[in-house]
Amino acid sequence: MQMFPSREKIAAAIAHVAQGLVERDAQSRLLVLAALCGEHLLFIGPPGTAKSELARRLNAVVGGRFFERLLTRFTVPEELFGPLSLEALDEGRYERDTEGYLPTASVAFLDEVFKANSAILNALLGILNERRFDQGSSRVDVPLVSLVGASNEIPTEEALQAFHDRFLFRCPVDPVSDDGFGQLLETKLGGIDSAPHLSVASLVEAQTAAGGIELAEDVRLALFQLREFARDRGIEISDRRWVRIVRALRIAAACDGRSEVALSDLHLLQFLVGEQSEQQQEVVEWCLALLGAAHAVDPERLARVVDAFEKQIDLEAGATELAFDDSGKLSLMQGLAGASEEQVAAAAPRMSAFSRRKRFSASHIGARIHQIDTVLEQTRNQLEQGADHRETLLSQFRASLWVSPHLIARVAATLDENQARVAAQCRRLEEVRAAYTALPLAEHDDGQVPGPVGAQA
Repeated sequence: MQMFPSREKIAAAIAHVAQGLVERDAQSRLLVLAALCGEHLLFIGPPGTAKSELARRLNAVVGGRFFERLLTRFTVPEELFGPLSLEALDEGRYERDTEGYLPTASVAFLDEVFKANSAILNALLGILNERRFDQGSSRVDVPLVSLVGASNEIPTEEALQAFHDRFLFRCPVDPVSDDGFGQLLETKLGGIDSAPHLSVASLVEAQTAAGGIELAEDVRLALFQLREFARDRGIEISDRRWVRIVRALRIAAACDGRSEVALSDLHLLQFLVGEQSEQQQEVVEWCLALLGAAHAVDPERLARVVDAFEKQIDLEAGATELAFDDSGKLSLMQGLAGASEEQVAAAAPRMSAFSRRKRFSASHIGARIHQIDTVLEQTRNQLEQGADHRETLLSQFRASLWVSPHLIARVAATLDENQARVAAQCRRLEEVRAAYTALPLAEHDDGQVPGPVGAQA
């Protein structure tokens, strides 16, 4: 029987987790992906930002028991793992009564997770890493699908780094923005729709399917570049973490119905690589730059070429020449023949009456138009390639279960702005071309062809 979760069911699970929450789409997607990967997720943000609610909704999707605790340095193991079993003690065994506690939970939420003492953190490591709990003299399996941790800040103590590394997904949760505040005010408390169910068997099937997902060659190259990028910025990524990162990317691709990881999947790396929010921002900017969508850029070289053409047409359109009569004599000399020095001096300010706009040969005008048409063709090709890139990238993003609408909107706006800036240069070139076609045409073609304008040379 096929147990692999369908795209429709995964999408329904994401929608359930996000339902009625403002600006929590990315967190909802990551929670569901973490569960599909069998990985743990850390929320970083202040209290009152729906972190525990998100975890409860994930449990409604996964099923099983939900366990929740706020940890402090005074928290004792009994609060997480259950009290000692008196019955077992009577029989000489040191065991805990775990029913209803963390060792029996499918999804757990631990708030202020890094404030626990070392005894609790050491016990948690075994559960997080191996899904096994030390029960007296034996180790027992636990049904934990995903542990969701929460903290106001990232730990800086070296002793906590090993525990922090066990959270593959690290996701900031900020208060609702000013843009979303109005929607927050309209939020109604109450029940939500019943949750679609992702069985444990389907989660295991998704993880198994990752073995058949390939890494595209450009993705492999990008990961090599990311490793160097992270190293240069002091972001430490262990070998174990790299293996789990690639596995998560493969599972994400499998759930999208693809046979290989694509460059468009790499946006997830911001939540898998960076620790601090600043590092995550650096990683997402690196990823978007790789996709050509980090930020709008001015086509500087094209702009310089257009500037040069505009200056050239201004010079040529404003150029004048002395007027000749039909016999080839200067009209000015005819008007002043036999005049005295005083008369010549008096006529000097009116010499413009004997000049006219310069006329250009057909060869000259044709050469300039050809130069402009060459740049126009390149520019229109650039616009066409940009439009194709935009359509391809946004289609991939929209088809993915893991890309939030916010990121799609940002990428679309950036690519649209890039296109608009190139199109503006194209319009300037078309205006220059029209100006050249309007230049006065000489009666005789001397066959002389002008050289390229400055920016083309």
